[in-house]
Amino acid sequence: MISILMRFFRDETATASIDYVIVAGLVSIMIIVGATHIGTQTSANFSNAASAM
Repeated sequence: MISILMRFFRDETATASIDYVIVAGLVSIMIIVGATHIGTQTSANFSNAASAM
């Protein structure tokens, strides 16, 4: 039983996968925040253009 646990804790094959998942999650959050900001700015620009007419 102890040897199975030791082998599990020494196994590093899944660490790269976890790193990629974390990076992908952070990139997704950055894309969502950026798209929201761009959408807000675009909406404000169209509102300003509509009120100027």
